[in-house]
Amino acid sequence: MSARVDRLGELLADARARRKLTLRAVQEAVGISNAYLSQLETGKVQSPSPVVLHKLSELYEIPYEAVMEVAGYPLPRNLKSENLPDRLAARIGKTTPDEEDALVEYLRFIRSQRSRREK
Repeated sequence: MSARVDRLGELLADARARRKLTLRAVQEAVGISNAYLSQLETGKVQSPSPVVLHKLSELYEIPYEAVMEVAGYPLPRNLKSENLPDRLAARIGKTTPDEEDALVEYLRFIRSQRSRREK
């Protein structure tokens, strides 16, 4: 398995968990077998269908462009999710302004710890 496939599987599994959906519920909602969904989430599908990824991104409410990018599909430059909130939403779900502030504070803390160790 490649890191790309693992990242996609983790992204999809996390998004489904955030929505509190079972594999069977997703199957009923979008018409994709729960066995295939499981294989997607465990990184056993090397080249998932863009149509499947589109259906899942809509159900999970994550940017389709971000899902396609994680899946390794080339995107036109104007569609790449270079916007941090879009990339974060694809990985952790939508965030409130307070959560974004807390994430920024935590990232600053991590970076300061790293720079102290490197000195």
